Amino acid sequence: MRRPLTIIIVNWNAGALLASCVASIAEHHCGAVDAVIVIDNASRDDSLERLSRLDMQGLTLRVVRNTRNIGFAAACNEGGRLAGTEYLLFLNPDTRLFAGSISAPLAYLGASENEKVGVVGIQLLDDSGGVARSCARFPSVGMWFAAAVGLNRVGKFRATGMAMTEWPHDSTRTVDHVMGAFFLVRSSVFERLGGFDERYFVYFEDVDFSLRVKRLGYDSVYLASAHAFHKGGGSSRQIMAHRLFYSLRSRLIYGSKHLRPAQRWALLLLTLVIEPITRTGFAMLRGSSADLRTTWKGYGMLYRSVLQVLVARSRT
Repeated sequence: MRRPLTIIIVNWNAGALLASCVASIAEHHCGAVDAVIVIDNASRDDSLERLSRLDMQGLTLRVVRNTRNIGFAAACNEGGRLAGTEYLLFLNPDTRLFAGSISAPLAYLGASENEKVGVVGIQLLDDSGGVARSCARFPSVGMWFAAAVGLNRVGKFRATGMAMTEWPHDSTRTVDHVMGAFFLVRSSVFERLGGFDERYFVYFEDVDFSLRVKRLGYDSVYLASAHAFHKGGGSSRQIMAHRLFYSLRSRLIYGSKHLRPAQRWALLLLTLVIEPITRTGFAMLRGSSADLRTTWKGYGMLYRSVLQVLVARSRT
């Protein structure tokens, strides 16, 4: 009988983190994992070579080597097409599983009373062993504005942010979105939605997916009774300016899909005019020349990208 779960990991220069992640799957798979599929986006480090030294304890490990970085959303979809199981777990390479990390959320999804739950995330622990506040609300222009000017870090305004930082993540509840670092999905839901939107190179593809899950009539649930380690940042720490650029560009893509016209214009004004000024001001207050360089390098890439889109549209 085929096991119900395929685990999909997208790798890009994750180094030793990838091997640690896969080793933890082999240790805690609880007999439920049919295969681990690693989609490698043209890594240049030794992360894939490290996998050959692992004891998979009978698990099937499949590695797909892409010749170029096709982006996170596209790589996830590539892995999803190779699976044929009831559930898909999209797992970041900077995570490590523990006992119960797989069995508890699978049991939750398998319960008859949870048949309208489409996505499950679990409690994520950080480097210090503390509970990371990983769930989020669906974003709005107001939330992005609060983040841009720092309001979401102040007292009662903390609840105006996208991240649910005001809640200690100590109980199971239905939420708008669970972090994509551990993203357990019913394959039937994934297929009905056509997977992740590949216009997102990285960032917001999971938020967009969660919103479409909700519109399909399914819930996303944060399960506090199961745990995994998540380092956070992962390989994207290597390219901070690119990380900023992709985050901002994905935000604009999300807005173009899900916001009303007036809100889209407000988001453009915030992203292209207001926020670079506030980010510059915060960097100067911190006395951080590195943050200043990251900000303007990232925004330089964003402005060029927006200009390319406008030029392309003017020619059609």
